[in-house]
Amino acid sequence: MDRAQIVHQNFLGRVAAGDFPAGTAPDGPLAASEAVAAFRAQVLSRALDLTSRAMQKAGEGFYTIGSSGHEGMAAVARALRPTDMAFLHYRDAAFQIARADQVPGQRIAWDMLLSFACSSEDPTSGGRHKVLGSKELMIPPQTSTIASHLPKAVGAAYSVGAAKRHKPEHQVLPEDAIVMCSFGDASANHSTAQGAINTAGWTSVQSTPLPLLFVCEDNGIGISVKTPKGWIEASMAGRPGIKYFKADGLDIYNAYQVAQEAADYVRTRRKPAFLHLRTVRLYGHAGADVPTTYMSKAEVEADEANDPLLHSVRLMAEAGALRPEEALKIYQDTCARVERIRTEAVTRPHLKTAEDVAASLIPPKRTCAPTNGPSAEARAAAFGSDMRAMEEPQPMSRLINWTLTDLMLEHGEIVMMGEDVGRKGGVYGVSQKLQQRFGPDRVIDTLLDEQSILGLAIGMGHNGFLPVPEIQFLAYLHNAEDQLRGEAATLPFFSGGQFSNPMVLRIAGLGYQKGFGGHFHNDNSLAVLRDIPGLVIACPSDGAEAAMMMREAVRLAREEQRVAVFVEPIALYPMRDLHEVKDGGWMRSYPSPDRRIGLGEVGVHGDGTDLAIVTYGNGRYLSTQAQAELAVQGVNARIVDLRWLAPLPEAALLEAVQGCKHVLIVDECRITGSQSEALMALFAEQSEVPAARIAASDCFIATGPAYGATLPSKDSIVEAAMTLAGGKS
Repeated sequence: MDRAQIVHQNFLGRVAAGDFPAGTAPDGPLAASEAVAAFRAQVLSRALDLTSRAMQKAGEGFYTIGSSGHEGMAAVARALRPTDMAFLHYRDAAFQIARADQVPGQRIAWDMLLSFACSSEDPTSGGRHKVLGSKELMIPPQTSTIASHLPKAVGAAYSVGAAKRHKPEHQVLPEDAIVMCSFGDASANHSTAQGAINTAGWTSVQSTPLPLLFVCEDNGIGISVKTPKGWIEASMAGRPGIKYFKADGLDIYNAYQVAQEAADYVRTRRKPAFLHLRTVRLYGHAGADVPTTYMSKAEVEADEANDPLLHSVRLMAEAGALRPEEALKIYQDTCARVERIRTEAVTRPHLKTAEDVAASLIPPKRTCAPTNGPSAEARAAAFGSDMRAMEEPQPMSRLINWTLTDLMLEHGEIVMMGEDVGRKGGVYGVSQKLQQRFGPDRVIDTLLDEQSILGLAIGMGHNGFLPVPEIQFLAYLHNAEDQLRGEAATLPFFSGGQFSNPMVLRIAGLGYQKGFGGHFHNDNSLAVLRDIPGLVIACPSDGAEAAMMMREAVRLAREEQRVAVFVEPIALYPMRDLHEVKDGGWMRSYPSPDRRIGLGEVGVHGDGTDLAIVTYGNGRYLSTQAQAELAVQGVNARIVDLRWLAPLPEAALLEAVQGCKHVLIVDECRITGSQSEALMALFAEQSEVPAARIAASDCFIATGPAYGATLPSKDSIVEAAMTLAGGKS
């Protein structure tokens, strides 16, 4: 008999015998009807755990992580409102069930069994994953098994106050809402949890409203590694700006009372709180995990003897809310009902094709109020003396700044955030004057933590804002890339398109800086972004195109709810000249605010047929220099600028090189994992035009005089082009 059956039989036998674990008497404001409702949620959670394990053994269900031992979260749910957004720990089925009881029309057992069976009719993920979550219950689905949902919970909590000051068109949360996020004691050690908790405290001590309730479910173990006794309280009780509460999750009366006190504190004070909830873990970690392989039998049995359902039956009996025999009948009837529902749920259809699975990668478009652009008066007030400068060509950094200004004038829901973006105006001055123009609510100087920057953006996107976060340098993205990979980009996929967190992430990146920084300020690998399904990656090569592509990226986020990454080539920010000093050949005039470059629209420069140079970013700048030299040597080349690196504009590229004898791919990223790999495959598989490539060496970038040694250059492009075209170098 496995541990689940042992716990099941223990409950049946001990309740019938009146043999209950010792504990304190019931106390607090939990009414009898509320206690019984919480118990029913606990029982249904337990019955679903039993059934999911049986389904897995029978081949009718798949990988599961149970909630047994954590059923005290039902009391926490009863202490909150169903309009309070909840980012749940994966053991929180009891919370979701208890919340469903607060919202009419829910069929929670049926819905969860469809999820266990991975049926395409599962209303949460459409059969893509077993996740907790529900649009109607204000529970965005979580796929994280650690704590990577905590940074966006901080962002969502921040958005409540921000929406009160600047109401977004698609606001979701009420003005008096709080946000709850739950996680395990082991997950509290993860960098995402520590970063989020630190950010919450950092924000709170500055008196910025942050109505956030952290709930740490402490069962004393993470998979097989024990948490040191007293560790959570010792490390969390004294956090500045965060009030600490402690409750017993085995006691629904105590858990409800303390959760209500914590929620009231957060709701009235608009400050974060930390609820430390004692739990136990039954059955082991997940699936077929056997806890006795890493815990003594005595330890396992001690947890089983402290079954929270047994505690609930004792407490309700002592409170006069429910007799033990009535509790036993609820348990038996619920188990039988779940088993009946299971027999039907396992017959429901599943996803079958790749197209079915991928259908929710891209969220549905949403209706947005039409905008006519900012008025002349508003532009004059915002731009000031910059209006006169618009008459002259400018470098890329200034044109991006003006673009952001126009976009923020037009769309009041746009919020920028990042390290140094406000007062300083960014490392390269791209966001200069924006905080003066729009205030610190819309141009937010954050603490130095990339996970928290992206979490703030994701969370604000949950409440109708259009975030434009900045990561200072491409290499710094690696500190936080799971916020894109595991959270932002996956949310539509795992919610069947019901949830999204649109944003435009600006990243200063790529190489060719002569005087600053080496690798960490000149990272030339985009591989970390290119393999994230559904992500849009833009990389402009001159200021005018940057302006028009940024407008499209904002449109994609605002209207199509996409997550877009806008990679801005650092070396091109200040670029003025092309061939000669002071020729001004790379400066551009500011395109009128109504002009944009559509997703997948490539740029073609020149009409030569000897050679098509396919490139992007700095590569286009260098290829334009090479194009002139090639012409002198009798090779007429055209340049095809990718602009959009993902999704790769395959049809547009194939059309753009038609009529050319050769294709040369110039890729400033490292040869391994670079865009050139996909481009070579494209031309090999779908074109008869012979193609070759040059790319950066598989090496980090040096600082000093060797800054460009590993990268393509004008001369290397000319040499490769002449070799490919059959000419002389």
